[in-house]
Amino acid sequence: MELSLGTMLFQLVTFIILMLLVSKFALRPMLGVLKQRQDYIDKQISTAEENRKEAEKMAEKQKEALNEARREAKEILERAKAQKDREAEEIIKEARERAERMLQDAKSEIASEKEKALKELRDEVGHLTVLLASKVMEKELDSKDQSKLVDRYLERVGELQ
Repeated sequence: MELSLGTMLFQLVTFIILMLLVSKFALRPMLGVLKQRQDYIDKQISTAEENRKEAEKMAEKQKEALNEARREAKEILERAKAQKDREAEEIIKEARERAERMLQDAKSEIASEKEKALKELRDEVGHLTVLLASKVMEKELDSKDQSKLVDRYLERVGELQ
């Protein structure tokens, strides 16, 4: 095995030229494609990260909106309950007032009817007394006739009531 300087130099120059050609036509474009690919992946990762942050913000906003809606619904229910209680109290109050008026009207009507009945009874008693007095004046009654007359008087009073 002999080493010749000329062959070695020729092989070294050929190797360097080959390396320059590979570097210029294969390695640089390949590194460029790899760089583009790396940039694309980095861009996708940053976009995904931004989208994740935005999604977290949206989720937080939705959570706040949901809590707000729940709070408003609770307030609406509380207002509706308070209004229902007020209306129920109002209805009960009106019913009591109406019942009290009806009771007062009934008492007034009963008193009026009682007075009317008493007046009619007084008128009838007065009429019967006059009738009885006129009959007593016409004839003198014995005890038997007198008890018959009183019984008839009581029957008439019973019929009027």
